[in-house]
Amino acid sequence: MLSFFRVNARYQTISLVVFFLLLRLPFFLGGAPLLIPELSWMLVGEQMGRGFMLYRDVWDNVSPFSGLTYWLIDSLFGRAQWVYQLAAMGVSLVQILYFNYVIHSRDVFPERTFLPGALYALFLNISFDMGTLSPMLLANTFLLFAFGSIVKMLVRREVTTQVFELGLYIGIATLFYLPASLFMVWAFLALLFYTGSTFRHHLLGLFGSIFPLLMVVLFFYLNNGMESLNRNLLTSVFQVKQYNLNDFSSLLASLLLPLGFGIMGFMRIFTTLRFVNYQTRIQQVMALWFIAAVFTIPLMQFLAPMQFVIFIPPAAFFATHYFQSFKKNSWADELQFTLMGAMIVLIQYQGLRGVLPGVAMGKLENLRAKPASLPEQIQNKRILVLGQNSGEYINNLTATPYLNWELASYDLQNLDNFDSVIHVYDNFRKDPPEFVIDKVNIMPKLLNRVPALKKQYILSPWKGIYQRAY
Repeated sequence: MLSFFRVNARYQTISLVVFFLLLRLPFFLGGAPLLIPELSWMLVGEQMGRGFMLYRDVWDNVSPFSGLTYWLIDSLFGRAQWVYQLAAMGVSLVQILYFNYVIHSRDVFPERTFLPGALYALFLNISFDMGTLSPMLLANTFLLFAFGSIVKMLVRREVTTQVFELGLYIGIATLFYLPASLFMVWAFLALLFYTGSTFRHHLLGLFGSIFPLLMVVLFFYLNNGMESLNRNLLTSVFQVKQYNLNDFSSLLASLLLPLGFGIMGFMRIFTTLRFVNYQTRIQQVMALWFIAAVFTIPLMQFLAPMQFVIFIPPAAFFATHYFQSFKKNSWADELQFTLMGAMIVLIQYQGLRGVLPGVAMGKLENLRAKPASLPEQIQNKRILVLGQNSGEYINNLTATPYLNWELASYDLQNLDNFDSVIHVYDNFRKDPPEFVIDKVNIMPKLLNRVPALKKQYILSPWKGIYQRAY
């Protein structure tokens, strides 16, 4: 397999596409389990499709361009998981082909091969959750475009107005996934250390990166959503995260192979003296990418392989050098590549199908959305869950802006504040739920604070569930 992708031929582009689709074959044969974050993104798109504005009317911390993407999918196809997976495949293919194109066309390595794309395709399948359309995957596309812009400048040995394009890509990536804003520092250091950029070029790049951000801020300002934008997106990113580490072994198992081969490739660079100047600079730029990606980890909302898709470009880049450092058609590198590919496929199948009985590693049980035990009457209803939802929304619709409990508690656990009580009442009035599932015993206090709601909601025969009285 390795020797096949080392052949430099035009048909290899099609081979990369076929190779990636074969790796994703499990998704075609039986689908993948619905994940809690994936359900949350679907609910955001669903609420926006009903005419509610993100942050102001839908309290969630998904970035604005990702929210727009989910709204578009919901408007066209509704809550269909297969569409999200198909879109993720399309985005992944764009990344694979573009990554290989940049390295292949710019002679980043002494040997022109299609190995970078093949490794990128393999690493995008280290875990089945990589198959969903996550904000991290969407942002990674534009970060790759930014990398392509830097490579052009390094190859031409001049900095042009293309630096604005570089900044624009990073700004767009930030609007898909807010922690991607750290790559503004990556771009600044790359221009500072490895190009002849001037102060004017740095200003132009900075303007390119903040221009789309300013446009989004202006939109929310004109629509009376600045306070909501700050509370639901900007402030929430810097809150202390409490990660669930029960699937930490799955995370380590998934990342071990790509990061391991990437590190070995990086170490082999020091023993190779056949690189020209700009190739060495590109390697250093990619090393800076890895460092910038490390700083995004504390800003992640949860720990899962899908969150680490931002590490795949440097891992595939340096792993390419590792395999190319062997002599051509060497049995050692062929064996290592085959074993690595087999292990990655095994990890993916283990997560999806549980091919190893009694082994929970790779299944990401904590991230799977499981249908909650609800009465038969609460199906396809507009509901509100007070507390962390555990699958109640799978067969129901969401009502009120309080989709994300951590953000909703800003109002719902602050009912001694008059402004919070007014906010809650207004939100119930605009989008009244048919059922309120109270997991944290907030509803009695809320009904006492708002007599108008006390007339509308009564305790149902089911414990902790309130029903709207018509």
